[in-house]
Amino acid sequence: MPKSIIVEGNTTKEAIEKGLKELNVSKDMVEIKTLEEEKKRSFYSILAPRVVKIEMTLKENVESNSCNKESVKKRNINKNIIEIEEASKRIEKFLNEILDKNLKIDINIKDFIINVNINGEEINNLIGYRGTTINSLQILITAIANKNISSKIMVILDVGDYRKRRQKTLEELAEKISKTVIKTKKSITLEPMSAFERKIIHTKLQDNDKVKTFSKGEEPHRRLVISLK
Repeated sequence: MPKSIIVEGNTTKEAIEKGLKELNVSKDMVEIKTLEEEKKRSFYSILAPRVVKIEMTLKENVESNSCNKESVKKRNINKNIIEIEEASKRIEKFLNEILDKNLKIDINIKDFIINVNINGEEINNLIGYRGTTINSLQILITAIANKNISSKIMVILDVGDYRKRRQKTLEELAEKISKTVIKTKKSITLEPMSAFERKIIHTKLQDNDKVKTFSKGEEPHRRLVISLK
């Protein structure tokens, strides 16, 4: 049966607006039946409350479409969950095949993002100079995760908390460079960085009312520029 609600208001318009808001639909998606109309005011009833009562019913095709959309949404979510779980297993299998057995691989899924953490001794070779190796490995396992799936999966790789330490270093650099730009009134172009590192500096300075940041160039030589607004 189509969903129906009974709504009251001081006027017909008010009752309809309340009903549409409650059902979260537009007027053409419902049938409206007046149950109690606003009566003409007389001098003796001027203090009596005004009440208009209506019955609002969702049209059958609207309810059906709503159910179908909800069903499709649930199916898509379930499909994404299955895909991301399978992707995490592919990543784990790949890393176990190429990495030293003494290294600890921790994989968890949060907000449809696969977080991969690698810890153990002698892991500096997995980081590389300023993160070149870890960035390349992240690109590789992201490609593995996204093989033959319908929606794109984000993968974040960290090795020995390098990302966290690097973020702190870049945030401190952003503050230092921004002060230099303000003092000298000259733009400063940083060395090539990954998209992850550029985003850290963008985010750190986005609320600075004196400087702005933007990127230029092509990957993998894309650079970040800090200049006066």
